[in-house]
Amino acid sequence: MCKGILGKKLGMISYFSSEGKCLPVTVLQVGPCAVTQIKRKITDGYDAIQLGFDATMEKRVNNPLKGHFNKCAKGFFKVLREFSVEKTDDYELGQFVTVDMFKVGERVDITGISKGRGFSGVIKRHGFHGGKKTHGSHSHRIPGSVGCSAWPSKVIRGKKMPGQYGNSQKTIRNLEVVDIRSDENLILIKGGVPGAKTGIVSINKLKYC
Repeated sequence: MCKGILGKKLGMISYFSSEGKCLPVTVLQVGPCAVTQIKRKITDGYDAIQLGFDATMEKRVNNPLKGHFNKCAKGFFKVLREFSVEKTDDYELGQFVTVDMFKVGERVDITGISKGRGFSGVIKRHGFHGGKKTHGSHSHRIPGSVGCSAWPSKVIRGKKMPGQYGNSQKTIRNLEVVDIRSDENLILIKGGVPGAKTGIVSINKLKYC
């Protein structure tokens, strides 16, 4: 069985469960992903399959990738990603992996690129409380003292400072699959998922399942 699949974040909605509870869910367009390459332990040292997702036009693909995609003869794709499998014999080039690999109530890990927030201060980036807001205070949002005294007379590596915030790979673990709509290639995940709308995410089965 494949350990994961690629998808695209479409946004968040309110979902009413069978018990009548209103749940915040993220809607993901999952697959179908074509198997573009099969890697076997004998030749590559590990068992995995390469999946292609998000079809694109031929003119947007360079010549090396054209030859790679022509082997599976299922079109051209924007995103390629490898996922480990238990048995490579269960897959063949050109086969499609769909959302049917999951089931309602299952727990998954989702990895994506978080929203970029640019250069941010310590309050937004690290959650600092900030300084006094009384008359005469000049330290409303500044980080305060950052250096050491006479020894070692430097700023310690790893100090929480202003800087680039977001636009990094994040993984949210143990998220619940609320609903699956195979005819539309949609999966509904309880809670939030990293990334902006139309962001590419990978949905992975839990390792201990």
